[in-house]
Amino acid sequence: MTTMVMEREAPTLTATPWELVYQRPAALTDLPTHYCPGCSHGAIHRMVAEVIDELGIRERTIGVAPVGCAVFAYKYFNLDSCEAAHGRAPAMATGLKRVRPDRIVFTYQGDGDLASIGGNEILHAALRGEQITVIFVNNAVYGMTGGQMAPTTIAGMKTTSSPMGRDVLTQGYPIHIPELLAPMPGVAYAVRRSMHAVAEMRKVKKAIRMAFQAQLQGVGFSIVEILGACPTNWHVSPTDALDYIRDRMLPEYPVGDFKVDARLRD
Repeated sequence: MTTMVMEREAPTLTATPWELVYQRPAALTDLPTHYCPGCSHGAIHRMVAEVIDELGIRERTIGVAPVGCAVFAYKYFNLDSCEAAHGRAPAMATGLKRVRPDRIVFTYQGDGDLASIGGNEILHAALRGEQITVIFVNNAVYGMTGGQMAPTTIAGMKTTSSPMGRDVLTQGYPIHIPELLAPMPGVAYAVRRSMHAVAEMRKVKKAIRMAFQAQLQGVGFSIVEILGACPTNWHVSPTDALDYIRDRMLPEYPVGDFKVDARLRD
């Protein structure tokens, strides 16, 4: 009895085309950040870095971050950067830009920093029409120092220094920075965006790009306020923090364009 053995042809392997859909921006270092889970800073860092890469300006960009949650931003951005005293980033950025007008200079600031101790600095930088870009992250509390009430804390919000909730009759009302700066002649771009949903995050990146474009075109001072999450000091989960932005912060801080120079629309 003869047994026939059928030889099978080896399957033909075809190369699967791989498409690169994402890689770390060159303007970001390959380091883990110190931010809490759910904090918006990491995602905003990435957006800033992506815009810098897309505009091809990394080699001539200087970042300035003051004391605050983003105090170590100089470690995370792969570009020339420096640290300023609390609230003084606009002043340092002004000096850098005036000494090196060929450089693209941006500040990265939180609300406790920019709107409180740095309120005078940001006000006069805008009044002078300094050719700098400001990325302003508003999470409504002093994030790094323990969650105290900030100038941006919304009415009724509980913090470590307003445990009964912010009382506007005795503690004042929240400050609205883009609306305050927009009427100034030197301001070219003043907008507010939010990080509470993916669709809104896409708008954040577009606004960051426009703010840098304002500086590239030399049309004046630009600022993007970004509503970000602080789950640790809000005492909520990262998911609930996004809902908090949508349900509590947006009614007080509506997103929108408060000033867009006509030259940026061309």
